[in-house]
Amino acid sequence: MITDRSEVTNMIRAVKVQKNISWADVASAIGRSKEWTTAGCLGQMAFNKAQAEKIGAIFGLSDEAVAWLQIAPYKGSLPTAVQSDPLIYRWYEIVAVYGTTIKELIHEEFGDGIMSAIDFSMDISRDADPKGDRVKVVMSGKFLPYKTY
Repeated sequence: MITDRSEVTNMIRAVKVQKNISWADVASAIGRSKEWTTAGCLGQMAFNKAQAEKIGAIFGLSDEAVAWLQIAPYKGSLPTAVQSDPLIYRWYEIVAVYGTTIKELIHEEFGDGIMSAIDFSMDISRDADPKGDRVKVVMSGKFLPYKTY
């Protein structure tokens, strides 16, 4: 009996490592972006029934685990809350929800290391949209691999 969504995340990650499955391949199979799909597989998004069944087939999940993939998650992958200005808090919320996804995808693409906040650039611009203008943030940081001794 599965009692927590994190158990399903652990199953998915174990099979991903065992079978060397890429998040991009999973995303392609369900027809969604790799960022959103990864967030869902890590427990931050709910999948619809068809998506959950495809993911279940890819990772060899039980019917019970597939059902858990369809439940709205408790979002926020980080355990602490930050009290702050509302705009700044939204950045924290982005990291809380997508932080593990960003980390997972950077490590999959580049290996074990970090994105520099020193050798870093950012561009913020407005994208006009009839439903309400959108904030566009583009960040670029040099990848710094961890050294091995």
